[in-house]
Amino acid sequence: MSNLLFNIFPHENFIDLGMYQYGYEQCDPGHSFGPSARNHYLFHYIISGTGTLMADNADGVTQTYSIKSGQGFLIFPKQIVTYYADPKLPWEYVWIEFDGLKVKELLDLTELSKDAPVYRPHSKDLRGQMMEEMLYIVHHADESSFHLIGHLYLFLDYLTRSSKSTRLIQSSKMSDYYIKEAIHYIEQNFQNDISIEEIASVCGINRSYFGKIFHSSIGRSPQEFLMHYRMAKATELLKLTSLSIAEIGSAVGYENQLHFSRAFKSIYGLSPREWRNQHK
Repeated sequence: MSNLLFNIFPHENFIDLGMYQYGYEQCDPGHSFGPSARNHYLFHYIISGTGTLMADNADGVTQTYSIKSGQGFLIFPKQIVTYYADPKLPWEYVWIEFDGLKVKELLDLTELSKDAPVYRPHSKDLRGQMMEEMLYIVHHADESSFHLIGHLYLFLDYLTRSSKSTRLIQSSKMSDYYIKEAIHYIEQNFQNDISIEEIASVCGINRSYFGKIFHSSIGRSPQEFLMHYRMAKATELLKLTSLSIAEIGSAVGYENQLHFSRAFKSIYGLSPREWRNQHK
């Protein structure tokens, strides 16, 4: 029988970097999972043993990878994958499912992509520290959510540093500056009736160019980012306050309660009232 530890992270209100589930498993010979697709990033680190990953690349073509101890693999959101342990020397691995506004920006610093999902660390020491952070999270599920998110930041730091891309990275590009300015403006003004044209104007660029570089950097259009940010703030108010649905909608930039409820349901699949009742 496999040795399995598994936990679901109970909090959804960490916007920059959040966690969804994590675990450890000493797999049975030939143990398999998939085909399936995740809504978030899912990283496995192989402690011992070997196995196989089958994953769709950026063009939707399935590629096969043999992965052994000391390596790992990253599953991207909506990517269809199947993976299975070797029948003679099965995997022992630890995993974390995570996402957030900062994740794509950080992963862009690494060599990991849909076309290259296998983690091949450049540093044995950083790899070991990354594994220790993952195991710490798995074995300390009773710690506070802030405590575990702190270790998630450390995990992602070691992941990016140990697999940093050798290609030239222009971290001071003007486009990066524009994106940071836009996100800062949204964070300070999401509760107001702001438009994408207004955000682009604050950055000093036209709307078309702004939309292009924003989507390239963040993976979402400015409209999608603004709506997701507002809805994440709405969940905080639904859980932590007794404000009415209309008051919460107004607090996150929706004067029309019906428009707010529709937007909320498009993200979470529930009305604000239903979500509040489930998360009391």
